[in-house]
Amino acid sequence: MGDGNPMRISVAEMKSYYIYSEWCSWLLSFAEDEIMHQDIVPLCAADIQDQLKKRFAYLSGGRGKDGCPVITFPDYPTFSDIPDKEFQNVMTYLTSVPSLQDAGIGFILVIDRRQDKWTSVKASVLRIAASFPANLQLVLVLRPTGFFQRTLSDIAFRFSRDDFKMKVPIIMLSSVPELHGYIDKSQLTEDLGGTLDYCHTRWLCHRTAIESFALMVKQTAQMLQSFGTELAETELPNDAQSTSLVLSAHTEKKDKMKEDMKLALQEGHSILESIREPLARNPEYSLNQDQLDNQTTVQRLLAQLSETEAAFDEFWAKHQQKLEQCLQLRHFEQNFREVKVALDGVSQKISTFTDVGNSLAHVKHLLKDLANFEEKSNVSVEKARALSLEGSQLIENKHYAVDSIHPKCNELQHLCDRFAAEIGKRRNLLNKSLELHGVLETSMKWCDEGIYLLASQPVDKCQSQDGAEAALQEIEKFLETSAENKIQELNKIYKEYESILNQDLMEHVQKVFQKQESTEEMFHRRQVSLKKLAAKQTRPVQPVAPRPEVFTKSPCPSPGIRRGSENSSSSEGNVLRRGSYRRAKSEMSENQQVRSGSTGDEEESLAILRRHVMNELLETERAYVEELLCVLEGYAAEMDNPLMMHLISTSLQNKKDVLFGNMEEIYHFHNRIFLRELENYIDCPELVGRCFLGRMEEFQVYEKYCQNKPRSESLWRQCSDCPFFQECQKKLDHKLSLDSYLLKPVQRITKYQLLLKEMLKYSKNCEGAEDLQEALSSILGILKAVNDSMHLIAITGYDGNLSDLGKLLMQGSFSVWTDHKKGHSKVKDLARFKPMQRHLFLHEKAVLFCKKREENGEGYEKAPSYSYKQSLSMAAVGITENVKGDNKKFEIWYNAREEVYIIQAPTPEIKAAWVNEIRKVLTSQLQAFREASQHRALEQSQSLPLPVSSHTSPSRGNTKAVRKLEERKTDPLSLEGYGSSASLPKPPEKGKGWSKTSHSLEASEDNDGWSSAEELINSSDAEEEGGAGPRKLVPGKYTVVVDQEKGGPDALSAKSGDTVEVIHEGDEGLWYVRNLSTGQEGWVPAGSLSTLIGKSKSAQCLSSSESGTGSALLSNSSSCSESCNTTFSDLKG
Repeated sequence: MGDGNPMRISVAEMKSYYIYSEWCSWLLSFAEDEIMHQDIVPLCAADIQDQLKKRFAYLSGGRGKDGCPVITFPDYPTFSDIPDKEFQNVMTYLTSVPSLQDAGIGFILVIDRRQDKWTSVKASVLRIAASFPANLQLVLVLRPTGFFQRTLSDIAFRFSRDDFKMKVPIIMLSSVPELHGYIDKSQLTEDLGGTLDYCHTRWLCHRTAIESFALMVKQTAQMLQSFGTELAETELPNDAQSTSLVLSAHTEKKDKMKEDMKLALQEGHSILESIREPLARNPEYSLNQDQLDNQTTVQRLLAQLSETEAAFDEFWAKHQQKLEQCLQLRHFEQNFREVKVALDGVSQKISTFTDVGNSLAHVKHLLKDLANFEEKSNVSVEKARALSLEGSQLIENKHYAVDSIHPKCNELQHLCDRFAAEIGKRRNLLNKSLELHGVLETSMKWCDEGIYLLASQPVDKCQSQDGAEAALQEIEKFLETSAENKIQELNKIYKEYESILNQDLMEHVQKVFQKQESTEEMFHRRQVSLKKLAAKQTRPVQPVAPRPEVFTKSPCPSPGIRRGSENSSSSEGNVLRRGSYRRAKSEMSENQQVRSGSTGDEEESLAILRRHVMNELLETERAYVEELLCVLEGYAAEMDNPLMMHLISTSLQNKKDVLFGNMEEIYHFHNRIFLRELENYIDCPELVGRCFLGRMEEFQVYEKYCQNKPRSESLWRQCSDCPFFQECQKKLDHKLSLDSYLLKPVQRITKYQLLLKEMLKYSKNCEGAEDLQEALSSILGILKAVNDSMHLIAITGYDGNLSDLGKLLMQGSFSVWTDHKKGHSKVKDLARFKPMQRHLFLHEKAVLFCKKREENGEGYEKAPSYSYKQSLSMAAVGITENVKGDNKKFEIWYNAREEVYIIQAPTPEIKAAWVNEIRKVLTSQLQAFREASQHRALEQSQSLPLPVSSHTSPSRGNTKAVRKLEERKTDPLSLEGYGSSASLPKPPEKGKGWSKTSHSLEASEDNDGWSSAEELINSSDAEEEGGAGPRKLVPGKYTVVVDQEKGGPDALSAKSGDTVEVIHEGDEGLWYVRNLSTGQEGWVPAGSLSTLIGKSKSAQCLSSSESGTGSALLSNSSSCSESCNTTFSDLKG
């Protein structure tokens, strides 16, 4: 609502309205009174046009001698047939045409009855006398010209004079010349012997036009009067929109009024020209009185209409000015409210700028934020100043609402000045803070450079006098720079920067000052040490020297020799030796002190380097958070801005989540959590690994971002030329386009591992070294998971759910050969010699074979996709770790070698990594199976029912329970869920030697690696006899398949993959072995060893499935899991 009271009309407008209203009244009165004088309903020529056209009476415009209007009744044979109503209408109209002044004198009637009979004359005179509506001055009758009728009329007239009963004389005229004696010829028409130019049709046309014009003027006057009243009584609206509508409506009506007045004026001038047409043709022509009266009437109407139009224009100008000023006021008030809300918001936000910063970079960041805020706020401030200037202009233009506008202008000016003062105050404080932090940074840098100088001085060179003097000069030269780099007086700092010093900043100043003092103390200690070394003089050697042979025979002489030399030495020699010993001891003591100081300096140097890494971590983290915020506000938020919608292409609409992924989630994690926690480790950077470890789960957000990156890249390439991005980049003043900023999260997650490596390098002996190493491993694990997931999402054609396969352990490209028992021989030969390029994905439960397909395109579109070809369940897989002739090959076989896949890795290292990872998976499955079997045995020994499920992977058991089972010597159990019945091995008797059925290692090497293992299992004496004999191992070399920790003094510690040699077979399933890698000996469980098969074809075969016997041995042949029926052609793809 507006601030002012509703107004109808101003004083000036009221004055002009009264003038205008008077003109309208005059115009209306003239249009009514000057044209038609009947007291009753006036007649118009148009109303009785047909009656007037009969011309039984007409007003020629002639005048008598005293100016009486002349009405002529021409010879009209059917005069008596004219209805009374028509006759009355014509008489009434003709007597109303002359002016009131002329009509007041009286009319002269000229009745022409020269061609008529006396009876008609009498009837005509009597009819006229009875119904004439106006005053009569004289009645002139031209009697019939025939002798008989004329004589008759004379006689009859004398006898019938009293019948006419007229108050005016009736004169009977015998001829036209007699008529001229009463009326001048110039006032009579030609049919009466006169010269008056009269055309009844023209007269009738003029009368119709004049009366129509008068009616038009009357209607115009009425509309003007009504419109003026409406304008004068209009209340000013209280809002801009309503005011604009009122102004528009009034302007539209005004234009209609002006158009009507224009048409009326054109009509009047047209009639005036028609009246003056005879004069235009003949300048000597003189208008008769009626024509002159018509001309005067039209002229007066035109003049009145023009005056009324001028009054209307003046009144409209005042009214329009008032409405326009009202509209200006409403706009001003509306803009004032909007600007005031904006300025209040700006003032409220600037009050939140209370932080003075905790570092030089932080203060610069705050100053940049303040500058950005000021730049954005200046839009509102400039609007306020422009609005104040607009208000001042309204006041200068004599606006009617000065009392309302002036206070608002003052308030706007006050708000702008207050904003400028607040911004200036905040900037001054931040500049002061910047200055203080600059002093502190300079002091810190000076301290760091000094400590680095102390750490860089080599101890060995300082032992010489020249080296010590050179080092001393370096220190003294550096100390000369202290005046301009260090804090001189702490109290002076407190006083000078009192306005910005808070508790944290004061503590920071104190820490810097303390560090400065500590650095100076270190320099003074180093100076003292170096001065001692530099001032050390070589003492003169005494002339009496010991016998040379004492020192030249041997550096460590025998006691006898030493005693002989001592006895033969003089007392001076003894003194010399004692002096030399003391001096050497003194020098050793000083060198130890220097070395001790050097160690402290080295630690300080490492601390400086750690701080440098921490500063880089914090500064880059702040910059990273700021860049993310810039992208989210400058691009992502603008995609929802209605003002920017017209710039967004159709292909980009509703694609914000695709383009930016979960960047907002990443930003909130870093801004609200990680950055704040990192700042807590400024003073102890070596412990920053704990910060990473505590938030390792949150770092998983990067995996989601990287998985979406290909879609984002594809969308960017389609829409990179969109004007929306160009406009946003222009607003942000970015030199790089959006795609560079979308790559920031990927770059950042890889940057952490580099910074952690640097920090770990300088924190080897610190408290947090283990946390740093663990954090580095975790970050690398995340990077690997991110990289693996990028490949995993590119798999196509797999019908199942990849998540059901367990965790993705490894992935990579290999050359693959197949060697299947089943299949056509030619296909088998082809498969042996022609490798297939396959990309393998190793999961916890299966290994997938895929065909890698490179895509055309750029960036992430170049990333390959993988067509699924084959999968092998890890429950039915075995491996052969080495293939003869190539150290990069290994075998993966399936279902007792029905399907064999020879895998060639790019490098031996990659092969070793894959083999180790597969071995871990198979070993884990084997261990789970063993524990499940032992658990079954334990349950059966306690008469408990066995579990039914044979497909669920058993959980890890307890080793103590297994040992308890062995100690109880339980009866053999039939493991129906895993194949043929077999017995669990009993522990051998203590001290028992090798089994008679054992094979030699050489014999094993002569046979095939797979069949020998089968023979080893299936030909045991225990099985042949059907008993539960002890487990027997082939003497020779074995592979450790389960990590062994040292549990006692005689136990052996070994890792999975180590090669050992069996020395002695113990009881309770223990074997005494030698670790060939370390040379150590000790006891290990026999179940943790796997036979090292001969090298004739393959070596180190491992399978996760137990043999059909269900024994604790590691099977190399068959599998208990489901078989894989995929053919070679399916794999080849």
